[in-house]
Amino acid sequence: MKLHIALWLCVSSICISYSQIKQDTINTKTTQLPEVIVTGNSNTDPTHSTVKNDYQKKGIQPKNVADLFSEINGFSTIKRGNYAIDPTFRASAYEQLNVMYDGGTKAVHACPNRMDPVTTHVIPEEIEKIEVVKGPYTVRYGATFGGIINMVTKDPNKLDKGFHGKASAGYETNGNALVNLLQLQHVSNKFNITGNIGYRDFDDYEDGQNTTIPSAFRSTDYGLKLGYNLTDNQYIQGHWRQSFGRDIKHVGLPMDTEFDNSTIVSLDYRAEDISNTLKGITAKGFYSYVDHLMTNENRANFNMVFASSPVTSTTIGGKLETHWLFNNNVNLYVGTDANLIGRDGTRTRTIKMMNGNMLPNPMVRQDKIWQDASLNDIGVFSEAKYQINKTTFTAGLRLDFVNANAVDLENDFASIYGNDVKQSETNISGTLSLKHNISSNTIMEVAYGRGVRTANMAERFINHFTVGQDSYEYLGNPLLKPEINNQFEIGFQGHSKLNELNNFSYQLSAFYSVYNNYISAVVDTSIPRKFMPMLQPQFTKVFTNIDNAYKTGLEFMFKFELLEDYYFQNQSAYVRTKNKDFGESLPLNPPFTSTFSIGVDKENYWAKAQYNITSKQSHIAPSFGETETAGYETLDVKLGATLFKNITLGVACLNVFDETYSNHLNFSYRNQPDFNMSPITEPGRNFTAFLQYKF
Repeated sequence: MKLHIALWLCVSSICISYSQIKQDTINTKTTQLPEVIVTGNSNTDPTHSTVKNDYQKKGIQPKNVADLFSEINGFSTIKRGNYAIDPTFRASAYEQLNVMYDGGTKAVHACPNRMDPVTTHVIPEEIEKIEVVKGPYTVRYGATFGGIINMVTKDPNKLDKGFHGKASAGYETNGNALVNLLQLQHVSNKFNITGNIGYRDFDDYEDGQNTTIPSAFRSTDYGLKLGYNLTDNQYIQGHWRQSFGRDIKHVGLPMDTEFDNSTIVSLDYRAEDISNTLKGITAKGFYSYVDHLMTNENRANFNMVFASSPVTSTTIGGKLETHWLFNNNVNLYVGTDANLIGRDGTRTRTIKMMNGNMLPNPMVRQDKIWQDASLNDIGVFSEAKYQINKTTFTAGLRLDFVNANAVDLENDFASIYGNDVKQSETNISGTLSLKHNISSNTIMEVAYGRGVRTANMAERFINHFTVGQDSYEYLGNPLLKPEINNQFEIGFQGHSKLNELNNFSYQLSAFYSVYNNYISAVVDTSIPRKFMPMLQPQFTKVFTNIDNAYKTGLEFMFKFELLEDYYFQNQSAYVRTKNKDFGESLPLNPPFTSTFSIGVDKENYWAKAQYNITSKQSHIAPSFGETETAGYETLDVKLGATLFKNITLGVACLNVFDETYSNHLNFSYRNQPDFNMSPITEPGRNFTAFLQYKF
């Protein structure tokens, strides 16, 4: 909390002092916040970065933000139900990806089973674009192991002046799903204000064999954003948002969510063109709080035991960065950032049956979930970009000072690790890269990045909870070393004009990662199962470091633009991982995917048919309960049009052929009376409609 107050005072003092120095009147110039990483400038953007930004136009129907990743090459999703969906990129998942909103705002899940990942706490319709840095190729946005995902909301300064708004509604036939959104904004030269409220109601869906998959949920979200131009080159913005999830079914987890409430508050400040050398100062402070309750009240084992787990998560953080320009060709960024995470919560079990016999008087037991844990990371960084002729060189160095602790230990946990589990780390990461314009329409990118990730709270402090895809109890290890990713990548992108009406563009990249101290989990036959000890598996998995592991892969895209408005496109992605210590793949290795799209994209209407091919996955991690999954092929068709000046209609048919299939990364059915332990099947044929009115 002290850091949060200090950052807030820092922002305020900068604003006040600089306002006294420069009290210019507001003109038509507006100062943009550093909410974006990718600006469309090849000389300043991070190496191997990309952006997806057509969400507002295409009339899509997202369940949550994770659905927005479906058409970005190299991405897959980890599914536990319709609500708890995590993105994964190039076989990196969870904290291996640095996921943020608007350049740094974060919210950390409270549930140890990730029922409430970061993607569930923002209205999907708010997202204007998603930016991706494909590896640890920049040090400016926090500790980064496998890549950066920045979900950018609409900047009010880019909107037309005056009072505007939009209202939208969507419906899905498969699951009787309904979404609504109302957004209002007023923009002037001096200030802007934006407010929105959304509601989503999803029922259980059916797969291709008409099997009903328990997946219903409801959520209500609202947000308020207020910006103020202090001078012609200073801008301050506050953002408040809350999300309320209710009655959320998690078919791939042992419990369901009764409620999931989150609050995210952020304050951003920017000053530009301070002097010929000091080009900018940016400051950000944020606070997020997640309050989560999960129970098994509607599950198969409720008659034997009732479990209730209220858990909370608090994240406080911020960033201060200066931008310097020397000799018009050297950009230097120097700054500091912080993320302070705290979690707590218990599970209360009311045991009604033991050894097959009902107890005359149920027994009540309490289990500590997070053991009042904290994980603090304060970083300092410097990154320079030097441009000479057609080449841009980037070099960055970062130090992270990490402190982790848990102060309310269970007795059995303390008996293994002692009563003092406080640990400190100093982690060094960095990057070297170059971006070279081979010609006016061809760019080559070569990069090396060293990304370091400290062990997360579950890996450090979880105590005999089933947090994996298998049925093992997992035990944390506070003595874990941070895992290191030494990633190398080369890529080419270009375009050519075939004639006056036809164009061709392509992207190709290949990467190789050497992992050190990769964090995994192994069965320890000296530690028996703690809860319901008569069940299998009999022993416990303990998080540990793996010495020898690697990852390699490639991505490819080509696109023909025909007669200006028509196109044909292919995207393909392949990644291969290896855990040499276990003689198997690393877990969560996605299969090869390829999509073929044909469509038309005109100003007032658009259409696309996309054929999706996913291969069989035989490169698996049996030690994590993974099994081979079959390949599958699906077809999606999407149409949209601007019916009138301000009204847009989008319709789609997803999974046209009503295929029954499971994504390899999906969790398996858990604690469900009518399902065996097999991966969750995806929705069958689904018709959707999405109507939006702007004014």
